[in-house]
Amino acid sequence: MAGVPILDLAAFRGPGRDALAAQLDAACREVGFLLIEGHGVPDALIARVHALTEAFFAHPPDHKQRYQVVPGRIHGWTGPHQSYLAGTLDGNAVPDWKEGFSVGPIDTPVDLTHEETPYFGRNLWPEQPDGFVEAWEDYYREMERLAREIMAAMAVALALPEDYFDSRIDRHITGLSAHYYPPQTTPPLDGQLRAGAHTDFGSLTILHAGGNPEGLQVRTRDGTWQDVAIPPECFVVNIGDLLAQWTNDRWVSTLHRVVNPQGTRAHLPRQSIAFFHQPNWHTVVTCLPGCGSAENLPKYAPVTSGEHFERKLALLRGTGIALP
Repeated sequence: MAGVPILDLAAFRGPGRDALAAQLDAACREVGFLLIEGHGVPDALIARVHALTEAFFAHPPDHKQRYQVVPGRIHGWTGPHQSYLAGTLDGNAVPDWKEGFSVGPIDTPVDLTHEETPYFGRNLWPEQPDGFVEAWEDYYREMERLAREIMAAMAVALALPEDYFDSRIDRHITGLSAHYYPPQTTPPLDGQLRAGAHTDFGSLTILHAGGNPEGLQVRTRDGTWQDVAIPPECFVVNIGDLLAQWTNDRWVSTLHRVVNPQGTRAHLPRQSIAFFHQPNWHTVVTCLPGCGSAENLPKYAPVTSGEHFERKLALLRGTGIALP
């Protein structure tokens, strides 16, 4: 596996679009991870949402528990050591050293189906800090815009019409999640990481790491773990299981994890904010045109985006993980 490349998404808006699409295809085939610059997300908005999210996590537990994920609810606050990401792979994992907060789509269609309803209009917004809701709503909409552009570039990279995915993601069921990794002032349990080894579920993930971004690792094809250095101006983008399946494994959904800081850095917290892009609930995911052939038959039965996602949630429930 090659290193995680940096791609300038601004090239897709100009004469460099074909070259960018070729670079994107290579990255998705070989690594499944990339760093993007030229994304157009305002620096001030990124800084504001990180600062307000940090202020939310700084509240005492009894404040955050008002927004806790409960049975029947998809989004909200997940307390420390309540997620078991590695358990989605082997069913036998220690808890992750983190807590989280997530929301779903900001705008709700008027004609929701029964299957879509749990994903829309049920966000638990914190009352404090001031400005939190507005910042998250602005950021969510920026991530929607960015995801649409990345999916358009991906369509071109797959030799599909640029608007191929538009009707398949126009009422997406994406969760926006913040992950807070507290200082490790006591030794972690044997095998415990900030985030255990896992793959993401949906089409793609767009993540911004705040201060102290060290710790993200991806597993190479030879089974070794490779550090990912994240420039502050870049977003991390990675392929999820659904898009890998959609492309008949032409593109790879790569194992990744967040390892524990070492030495004096163990006392430093870490925070990231991730947009886990998930296509429309009713989008049927089947082998994309050009991704199958007589020699490379479709490997997967058709499935809707929502069914695929809920199967993954069932795995999470089986390990005792609070929903994302």
